[in-house]
Amino acid sequence: MKLFWSCFFCFIALFAQGQEAAIELTNPSFEDFPRPSNPPRGWYDCGASNETPPDVHPEGGEGAFKVNMQAQDDLTYLGMVVRDNDTWEAVSQRLKVPVKKGKCYTFSIYVARSIIYESQSRTTKEPANYATPAKLRIWAGNNYCDKAELLGETKEIINTRWLKREFRFEPKGDYYYIILEAFYKTPVLFPYNGNVLLDNASAIQPIPCDEEVLANTELNEETPQIIPTIPNEPIRTTSTYTPPSVPNTPITPPPTPAVSDTGTTIGGVKRDELKEGQTIVMENLYFEADKSLIRSGSYVVLDDLSKFLRQNKDVVIEVGGHTNGLPEDAFCDSLSTARAKTVAEYLLRKGVQPGQLTYKGYGKRNRIDSDSTLEGRRRNQRVEIKILSFDDKPTEKK
Repeated sequence: MKLFWSCFFCFIALFAQGQEAAIELTNPSFEDFPRPSNPPRGWYDCGASNETPPDVHPEGGEGAFKVNMQAQDDLTYLGMVVRDNDTWEAVSQRLKVPVKKGKCYTFSIYVARSIIYESQSRTTKEPANYATPAKLRIWAGNNYCDKAELLGETKEIINTRWLKREFRFEPKGDYYYIILEAFYKTPVLFPYNGNVLLDNASAIQPIPCDEEVLANTELNEETPQIIPTIPNEPIRTTSTYTPPSVPNTPITPPPTPAVSDTGTTIGGVKRDELKEGQTIVMENLYFEADKSLIRSGSYVVLDDLSKFLRQNKDVVIEVGGHTNGLPEDAFCDSLSTARAKTVAEYLLRKGVQPGQLTYKGYGKRNRIDSDSTLEGRRRNQRVEIKILSFDDKPTEKK
């Protein structure tokens, strides 16, 4: 009998050694005093050195950011933002034991987005709502903020209630640190202001590498897009590229005001200064990030252009859309064409004659600056007006 029990306990010990324990995180529910610019205890700030750290929510009442969603677990949760100056927030912590090369793991965390996250725009210095959907990326490394390997990422987080996200990963190395990072929807042409809320992270659980993990179900809570009505007389397009459909949600312009007797310009260029083949960049014309939706503050520019074209019916133009060079060619072609088309359709609705307009998307073919800087990418991301002719029909392009 003694021999039996000795063998039994030896078997149990060997079995236990073969089962790797889950890696528990420190403060996985991000509990702390609700406050701005201070990550929860146990988590280290990995954001840009010249920016404020992440925040602990909910603030309650009229807090600094007005983020008041209830926590998914316990009392508080983590809020991180992406900014329009090409900076974003992240937090990190050291694991009690490393994740190991060739081993497989599962991990889950609850994510959400706040529809109100008020702060100041880093580019305009004006109040801004950091509410555009962003995504969560999970990194591993061997020091705080060391992003050695991307373990997983979500799609952009559009849900405004807590949803659980599951990850399965197999590291290519041994790592002692984990990083949770808010990041832009990719590909991104312009950085924007957005937020990610995180709560109730699980332990990192070892699993057999042949074990399946249920796929996440993405909840579609986006507002339905409205496709603009195409005029009866189609706009002529000089583009040979047929992009995939890109939804637009244009704001219906106000009724066309009576045209005054005073002269107008195209981008500051007077009528007698225009030449065939001349291109003019439309300054202060802005779109929503990665979309063809015109921002409401840009309609003044387009109204001036429509007024000029209504007064000068002999002027025929091409609306040209351009992007920076970071995304793939097909995406750049699609987006630039959609934006050029949106501008042309707006001009038609303002009373410009269809015979005066063509549009074309050039993608990233005609960049005018380097994409290595934020300012350079902003200059490349533009709409240009090209003077095709000064008669009732456009000249053939050479």
